[in-house]
Amino acid sequence: MEPARKGFSAAAAPGEPGDLFDASTDAAAVISEHGVVVGWTRGAAALLGYAAPDVVGARAAGLLAMPEDPVRLAGVVERCRGGNGWSGEIAVRHRDGRRLGIRLRVSASFPMGDTECFLVSARDERQRWTMGQSVLDGFLTRSPVGMAVMDTELRYVWLNDTLERFGGVPRDERLGRRLSELLPGLQAESLESLMRKVLATGLPVTDYEYVGWSWADPHRQHAYSTSFFPLVDAAGTATGVCYMVQDVTERWTARQLLTMVNEAGTSIGTTLDVLRTAQELADFAVPRFADFVVVDLLEAVLSTEGHGTWLTDAGPAPARPAMRRAALRSVRDGCPEAVARVGDRVDFLPPPHDGSLLTEGEPLLIPVLDPSDELWLTREPVRTQRIREFGLHSLIAVPMRARNTVLGLTTFARSLNPVSFATDDVLLARELVARAAVCVDNARRYTREHTAALTLQRSLLPPAVTGGTALEVASFYLPADPSGGVGGDWFDVIPLSGARVGLVVGDVVGHGITAAASMGRLRTAVQTLAAMEMPPDELLAHLDDLVLLLSDEETAAGTAARSTFIGATCLYAVYDPVSRRCTMARAGHPPPVVVTPDGHVRFAEIPAGPPLGLGGMAFEASEIELAENTLFGLYTNGLIEGRDRDVERGMARLGEVLAHSGKDLDALCTSAVRQLLTVPQPDDIALLLTRTHALGADRVASWDIPPDPASVGILRAQATRQVEAWGLGELAITTELVVSELVTNAIRYATPPLRLRLLRDARLTCEVADASSTAPRLRHARITDEGGRGLFLVAQLTQRWGARYSGDGKVIWAEQEIP
Repeated sequence: MEPARKGFSAAAAPGEPGDLFDASTDAAAVISEHGVVVGWTRGAAALLGYAAPDVVGARAAGLLAMPEDPVRLAGVVERCRGGNGWSGEIAVRHRDGRRLGIRLRVSASFPMGDTECFLVSARDERQRWTMGQSVLDGFLTRSPVGMAVMDTELRYVWLNDTLERFGGVPRDERLGRRLSELLPGLQAESLESLMRKVLATGLPVTDYEYVGWSWADPHRQHAYSTSFFPLVDAAGTATGVCYMVQDVTERWTARQLLTMVNEAGTSIGTTLDVLRTAQELADFAVPRFADFVVVDLLEAVLSTEGHGTWLTDAGPAPARPAMRRAALRSVRDGCPEAVARVGDRVDFLPPPHDGSLLTEGEPLLIPVLDPSDELWLTREPVRTQRIREFGLHSLIAVPMRARNTVLGLTTFARSLNPVSFATDDVLLARELVARAAVCVDNARRYTREHTAALTLQRSLLPPAVTGGTALEVASFYLPADPSGGVGGDWFDVIPLSGARVGLVVGDVVGHGITAAASMGRLRTAVQTLAAMEMPPDELLAHLDDLVLLLSDEETAAGTAARSTFIGATCLYAVYDPVSRRCTMARAGHPPPVVVTPDGHVRFAEIPAGPPLGLGGMAFEASEIELAENTLFGLYTNGLIEGRDRDVERGMARLGEVLAHSGKDLDALCTSAVRQLLTVPQPDDIALLLTRTHALGADRVASWDIPPDPASVGILRAQATRQVEAWGLGELAITTELVVSELVTNAIRYATPPLRLRLLRDARLTCEVADASSTAPRLRHARITDEGGRGLFLVAQLTQRWGARYSGDGKVIWAEQEIP
């Protein structure tokens, strides 16, 4: 180190006064905008010999040892007022008369009271250190930065050891020759073009990055950062170019890795489809990373049944797990390297590995594939032949895992790209597969939930609706997300006794499985209550109680369960084809639309009623008469709430569309939805259209029942003759027995007036009405009970029987299937 010390002429110890980098002794002063000194430090006194009382209040120009330059001074002031500082060399006069050359620094202007001021600081110019030749040679030769000097013909005239090592070409072979003659793999033409530009303009070019090959490492690309600047002589003439180069491969690789990973984030997982996501991974990696990519997924991942795959802690993996080819991509058309095609069953794992490769999750790097390897020849003979045929020379296999779940294996291979995979490539492959694995797992879970939602939809919505002879029925259901399954809207058509039909439409707030489950519970409840022959207002009251009960149960279960009933509306109507009257009630639901046979449109006036689940408020029923062939439509608010969210306008549009009701009912239902929903809607929609029919007098027979037991025989005979007149002689005997039991039971226990009625519809119905509200005797009463056989025989002879109630009393009915 001693020779190095001799290369410096001034050698103060670091940190001592006099150290070139020590600013503690700098002179500082504050000068006002008028050029008057208003502040003076000890450093300034030491530098110029003037004490503070000697200069404060005097003009600063008196300290100069050079003529004043107003133009230069104005420029300095303007720059400092603009928020910038200024520095430059000036000459000042010491108190003893000596002339001192100092480097002056002026700060941006700042206010001091009402005066604008400038802070100036200075240091005495010391003699600059110089570097000895031996130090300079050592610095240039051993610098970690590659350096070279080129003449005006761009031929090497000097280079250091580092540059020689970068290029792999000896110094003697370089001198006198051009870059393009020695290293054509380094973008020589572009580099020489830059050097010519530097010679022509005299302006340096800094930090120019490029990628290329060198003889020092011929099997791997390196990234370099190069700067060029001209060399000029004393006359200012360019005599050559000096360039400095650094190997920035690691930095460049990290940046490329980050860029590629970011691009992958926008290119992989654009859909919630397992196969599409796998193909996006393969498409992204070819050709930017690999020449051939296959993605194989476990068969269970592609299945919609069960959990879909096995967990990594579920025991040892099978030696050859069953997988299917999910994606395939090659730089060659048709992927001729592939042994299996998309959809084929595969069990490929690079020899000698087995299923543990998938569970362990660590990528496998094979830098050099050897087609003569005995393991490959024995275990993968066909693939080995393809490796040899298409020149596959390097491979990375990355297990695809997400959320502790094994999904499959992704294999990357290179053939046309001569560079073998390296450790940095494994990091990139792992990151690409990890991102794709999360997307595949999301898609798998979505597919499973989607399938569950569709299955739930098919099970909860009626597969087909029919109104019997009372109504012609058509329906249309559309979830807000057609691919996402059922939402919370539902409808139903429920056959009731006496040829009547129950119509229901409802709307549970929300979408997806939760709303569908809520809808299913309400639909089941409505069917159960309707089977009990409840009037519409009573049915809604019981439904409201049920929603309150379920909500209370969920509240008691904790916040995690409070997600089912967050709001629901419902409308229930009962149409009687004999009287052509429709009784209905609604719970916060839009009223039904009525289109008369002559095309007149109106909306039934029904008290709105509160939505289900509020409790404490009554529901009111209303009744209207419907002419035969009247169009009667129930719907949910998704159909009428357009983009303007104007419900009344939506109802008006619905009426206009349905006014042309001469079409086939199914076609009308479909066209109405398409006309009203021109764009996707944020809510589910349901539309239930019915066209009313009347049960004519030729299908109904009725008789008053005298309270005399002797009338039983007369009524039994009349009913038998009526059944035979309808061509139902096979049912005459059973009808005679049913009439006998019902009439006898009514005479004995019921309250007059009594009436018997037969209805011939899809079934043969026998009804006995009375003015009481007492419940009928037990359905399965024993023969030994008081009252003889009671209704036991009726239950045995008919398919269905029961009782319904109204304000006028009750009706006991029994139905027989017509053969």
